[in-house]
Amino acid sequence: MLDTIEIETAPHPQASVIWLHGLGADGSDFEPIVGELDLPARALRFVFPHAPMQPVTINGGMVMRAWYDVLGEDIARREDESGVRASQRLIERLIEREQARGSAAGQIVLAGFSQGGAIVLQTGLRQPERLAGIMALSSYLPLAGSLAAEAHAANRGTPVFMAHGVQDPIVPASLGRRSRDLLVSLGYPVGWHEYPMPHAVCAEEIEHIGAWLRRVLA
Repeated sequence: MLDTIEIETAPHPQASVIWLHGLGADGSDFEPIVGELDLPARALRFVFPHAPMQPVTINGGMVMRAWYDVLGEDIARREDESGVRASQRLIERLIEREQARGSAAGQIVLAGFSQGGAIVLQTGLRQPERLAGIMALSSYLPLAGSLAAEAHAANRGTPVFMAHGVQDPIVPASLGRRSRDLLVSLGYPVGWHEYPMPHAVCAEEIEHIGAWLRRVLA
């Protein structure tokens, strides 16, 4: 089981948000955002896992927290499929743990930034039970060619929140849009948001995230 940071907004939560950080960060990266979201008046558990430590090719083999290896600048062309699938299994275990702690699948949101967003798309769209929502920030759809064959019908109608900075030099907005278009073509209800920012999160985006969470966890 991954090490995690957890925040409960009130005692005895029965809904959970599993939020994955980006490359080289850790679970503390998005911990401060909880207080900025204007959350629904109910008990929620935020789970911020730490990705495993591993060498990252594009960074000269430096060991850091990563959900999968990055093999080159064209992140959608050369993919670490085994790494993506290994992280998918780790997040599936976190989902199972939240269910055992009282959050039904329909009260669990998967959220992630950059690499973390890629893993929540990989995981959430393949889950055999419908989730409350899937949120991918400044991210893209990994292993896109396998989705149609592997997607589970249970999450075909799950709300998907995607957001991207139009000045993003790390994960180009064009890649995010391409991922959105593929999901829409497969019938997923994607809400798309663009902001005048680089590879980051901005105040307007946080406001939109809070509104979306209040809706899907109503």
